[in-house]
Amino acid sequence: MFFKIVGMFFVGLAVLGAVLPILPTTPFLLVAAACFAKSSPRLHQKLLDNKVFGPMIRDWQHNRTIPLKAKCIALISIVLSVTWTCFMLNNIYIQCTVVLLVLGPFIFLLRLPLSKNKTSE
Repeated sequence: MFFKIVGMFFVGLAVLGAVLPILPTTPFLLVAAACFAKSSPRLHQKLLDNKVFGPMIRDWQHNRTIPLKAKCIALISIVLSVTWTCFMLNNIYIQCTVVLLVLGPFIFLLRLPLSKNKTSE
């Protein structure tokens, strides 16, 4: 029941991410799919059957790969967000902290292999 609730929460965040440019969609759907895989086979299958996000979720679950478009959008979003945040902050220590906090996820995304499946792009 817990994983089902958490999965629904992340689907909600993914829906918001589809509408709001500052919020990602794909990572939230991947977390939701993982939660549904543990709690609700029906909801998990529903995500996998989705025409837009299903192939991307399958690529991640089977091969740990992401489409080039998703990777580019994620990396560019991180760079723009950090640049804007550092521009708005006047304290060099806080700016460095922001950069250091984002460095791990940025490197993780950068090193992810790309999907070979053309339908997931």
